[in-house]
Amino acid sequence: MRELSLFIDESGSDNLKDRYYLLTLVLHEQDEDISDSIRLYERSLAEKGLPDIPFHASPLLNGHDGYENMEPADRKRLLSSFRVFFRHMPVRYTCITLKTKEHGDLDGMTAAMRKRLVDFLFDKLTYFQDFDVVKIYYDDGQKSVARAIHKAVDYALAKDAVTYRLASSADYRLSQIADYICTMELTALKYADKASTATDEKFFGSWSQFRKGILKEVRAKRV
Repeated sequence: MRELSLFIDESGSDNLKDRYYLLTLVLHEQDEDISDSIRLYERSLAEKGLPDIPFHASPLLNGHDGYENMEPADRKRLLSSFRVFFRHMPVRYTCITLKTKEHGDLDGMTAAMRKRLVDFLFDKLTYFQDFDVVKIYYDDGQKSVARAIHKAVDYALAKDAVTYRLASSADYRLSQIADYICTMELTALKYADKASTATDEKFFGSWSQFRKGILKEVRAKRV
């Protein structure tokens, strides 16, 4: 039986105060083993004396939550270790980007998100139909995203082939990868809009350095 995992993360919130609403979908074919990559990542953290805490990009960059008392140099080392881990993971992704001001209100945003999801699923329908089971992992953090996912997936894919799982970054490395991608795609938008912050430039350098480095690596895995 062939199984596909689809891990989902968002950047933006249902208050629509952010300029962009991003939805990242990470695809992992479950016959592609990831245990060795995870083990090597965890070993590298231990060898470097870094804490093995669930990767969460925005708090890492800004020194919040579990990273609050960590030196910037160690946060950079954590980011670098996760970057290497990501490069070796057998995943693909797509990222849906919506400008909040173009969709009026939350219902409009949810409808637009659903449409973009349906377009993606139908565009790749032959690929999805090659699997016996498609497992959707999302933490239900934003209700608009949860509604859009269910409506799009139930419309495009056979219901008996789809299962939904609650997933948090604390529990799944693939959820952490979705978070990583989402943050890097948002950072690319900020650089392109000339709205990068001092924190962005401290961790990533100039737009050229970011584009030729991390962003190039991330988009090499884009569907």
